[in-house]
Amino acid sequence: MVSVKQSRRTVAGWFVIAFHLLLLLDYSSAAAPKGPSGAPQGSCKPVKVEVVEDSVMMDNGIVSVNFSKSTGSIVGIKYQGIDNLLSTTNKETDRGYWDIDWNRPNVKASTSFKILATNFTVISKAENQAEISFTKVFKTGDETDIPINFDKRFIMLAGSSGFYTYAIYDHPKGGPDVDIDQTRIVFKLSTTSFKYLAVSDKIQGDMPSYAEREASPKLAYKEAVLLKETENPKLKGKVDDKYAFALESQDMGVYGWISPKPHVGFWVITASNEFRLGGPIKQDLTCHCGPFALSMFLSLHYSGEHWGIKLRNGEAWRMVFGPVFAYVNSDTGTDHKTLWEDAKKKMLEETKNWPYSFIKSDDYPIKRGTVSGRLLIHDVALSKTDTPAKSAHVGLAAPGAAGSWQYESKSYQFWTRTDDTGNFKISAIRPGTYSLYAWAPGHLGDFIHKANLTIKPGDDIKVGDLVFAPPRNGTTLWEIGTPDRRAWEFFIPDPVPELQNSLLGNGTEKFRQYGLWDRYTDLYPKTDLVYNVGKSDPAKDWFFAHLNRKTGNNTYVATIWTVTFPLEAVDAKGSYTLRIAVASSTHGVLMIWVNSDAEKKKANFEGRVEGRDNAIARHGIHGLYAEVRFAIPGSVLVKGENTLKIRQAKGEYVFDGVMYDYLRLEAPPQKST
Repeated sequence: MVSVKQSRRTVAGWFVIAFHLLLLLDYSSAAAPKGPSGAPQGSCKPVKVEVVEDSVMMDNGIVSVNFSKSTGSIVGIKYQGIDNLLSTTNKETDRGYWDIDWNRPNVKASTSFKILATNFTVISKAENQAEISFTKVFKTGDETDIPINFDKRFIMLAGSSGFYTYAIYDHPKGGPDVDIDQTRIVFKLSTTSFKYLAVSDKIQGDMPSYAEREASPKLAYKEAVLLKETENPKLKGKVDDKYAFALESQDMGVYGWISPKPHVGFWVITASNEFRLGGPIKQDLTCHCGPFALSMFLSLHYSGEHWGIKLRNGEAWRMVFGPVFAYVNSDTGTDHKTLWEDAKKKMLEETKNWPYSFIKSDDYPIKRGTVSGRLLIHDVALSKTDTPAKSAHVGLAAPGAAGSWQYESKSYQFWTRTDDTGNFKISAIRPGTYSLYAWAPGHLGDFIHKANLTIKPGDDIKVGDLVFAPPRNGTTLWEIGTPDRRAWEFFIPDPVPELQNSLLGNGTEKFRQYGLWDRYTDLYPKTDLVYNVGKSDPAKDWFFAHLNRKTGNNTYVATIWTVTFPLEAVDAKGSYTLRIAVASSTHGVLMIWVNSDAEKKKANFEGRVEGRDNAIARHGIHGLYAEVRFAIPGSVLVKGENTLKIRQAKGEYVFDGVMYDYLRLEAPPQKST
């Protein structure tokens, strides 16, 4: 029989043990890392795939994803006690999905189509990973159905705080003609949780709710609204516009949303841009008010209606979009930067692991090739010897002409940048035949290698020294700007105080602000821009876009810009070259007068800069790149002061205009002796 005294000793002993255990647990907790995490440390549960009626569940103990078996839509994402990171007020097919905008040729209206599957298959299932498939097959003879076969795949790995998704698109040989204008992945997140947007180090901040946005008056177009009634006083009276958060493809490695409480981040991570069509500087959407997180693979944004995939005459086309990683992280703190920095770190890890070894489709080759070499610049006007092309873009894309890569919209592209010595290495190249393209900041023109390259699995091709001779006829007499395919070195005005975006208040990348097209009229209400070569400063005196002037009754008229420049001597019999590099064009038509009255006389030259990239309206600092060249007879020039007048002739519409990248006047070619 145990005495009362012994019982008290036993209880006291257990109390001491428990106390020391608590101290040990507290010490362990203090010693453990405090950064974001997905799974509790040391846990790695097996991946499960469960099918119950119309529900398919993938679960690894960290993240649980619920799909509709009949459609392949993501119905819910469960994470660390949060029942659903997606919006439960939306229909099950309108929470997480793949979609595509398409139309038949000669049909103007594009049809937006959620890719809803009709068949479900488990591709592989093991403790360490699982892959599932939802497919849809084109209904032959159905004019309302897009003539593409789809295979949507989802992958979950053990110990991973997220999941991967990719899709195989197949237009079979002999299939009907079709145009594809856009395709993407959409995540519509919980409206009560995710309120903080982060798309780059500089573009971050609180966002309005979708209801607040919808209740606000629209501005010049439906995507832009002026926020009136919001719970967040910092947002009241500010502009919200999804185009302000667009990025270039090369900068779209990671972006997403943060929930303040609980402190959770949802991120779209892309380890490679090989399947984003249009090259490294093609711009597109990332996230916007909703809260929505997107992964755009193809769209007409910043490119125009003539861009996109156009399949004709039974052309066979097959492509893999993705994989894209949906990553979730969290911590017990309140500093959003912590989650953002962790997401960036995760993006770098994913990039190092590309191509992924766990993909189960033959359409995604794991064994790939490499191309390396050195790019040199040959421009005798700048140097007597070939110089390294620093920070040049070098890439592989479908065979074509120089510069054709930016219009390429049907196949993969692989790009890198040269180092300070001009060396480059392009890795993880899918087997296939490509042209090698390049362009270098500080130089006009596009380079293309003389021979196409056929890449086989395991190839390590060394192309040696490649010499790029930028276009030039004579020495530079004067230049405006820097040839880098963007207009950001020119004067970008402050936005109207009443029309600012709160996420862009730090003054950087002012071109993203709303309404800058009418700021030209504010600064030049009666007379137009005059730029004096040798005296004017491009950053202060050359407006970033050649826009139309607003007049009464909300109408617009074309404007004429004047460049004055001195010449110490003139070769009356020679031919001078005016080169204009255009960073963006929306219905651009350039009319040019040299030492002539633009109001009274016919233009000396006219050049149409095809394009409708809408970069002016969509806060881009560039769209599709183009170059135009004019041969100016020496007979129209004079010794001393000369004038060059440029009119952007399409003057009826607010968003018609061009952004100049660079202008240069060259002397006549030197005669060989």
